Amino acid sequence: MEPWIAPSILAADFTRLGEEVRAVLEAGADTIHFDVMDNHYVPNLSIGPLVLQSLRKSGITAHVDAHLMVKPVDRLVGDFIDAGADLISVHPESTEHLHRTLTMMRDAGVKTGLVFNPSSPIDVLSEVLDCVDLVLVMSVNPGFGGQSFIPSSLTKLARIRAIIDQADHDIRLQIDGGIKVDNIGAAAAAGADTFVAGTAIFGSDDYAATIRAMRDAIARAD
Repeated sequence: MEPWIAPSILAADFTRLGEEVRAVLEAGADTIHFDVMDNHYVPNLSIGPLVLQSLRKSGITAHVDAHLMVKPVDRLVGDFIDAGADLISVHPESTEHLHRTLTMMRDAGVKTGLVFNPSSPIDVLSEVLDCVDLVLVMSVNPGFGGQSFIPSSLTKLARIRAIIDQADHDIRLQIDGGIKVDNIGAAAAAGADTFVAGTAIFGSDDYAATIRAMRDAIARAD
């Protein structure tokens, strides 16, 4: 699959969020990553479906990938479907009936993602592989932006890449947490094809130059 760069708006300037989203899209981003936190499943509170709905109403038509760090998750899945998310990722711990949650999204025409925290076992993946369009490996503990990359995440990436390749399903493998120009190549070499970056992009002086440097590092990893 072609590599995707997914800026996380958690690191954007919320006083001008629409401008920030348009700026990273013009700079070459492939999708916009929405980090949704509930101060329950994770120790922070971020944004909800009304923010996405407002961006859609303002004319943002780009692909949006919503990562729901909330528990219970099913109610918000429906709200984000209505708000216009293209893909919604959930944690297996956030729902009592993971297969039903993923199937609900598929039935609504939304692509599905499954998220694994640094300490989460990946056994459940084999049980729902045919219901998943994306697997997200967290390379930090979820809840805050700006954290340092956990190197052991590369091993988890490689294990999941082997599972995906063996199953021969059309599934993206995403990495999120501490991704920047100097480690994105290692993540690509371990099997990732979709890269979430917040501070590394929105904290830079030139979004386009940063995204180009990331793409160059990914290409060198091939």
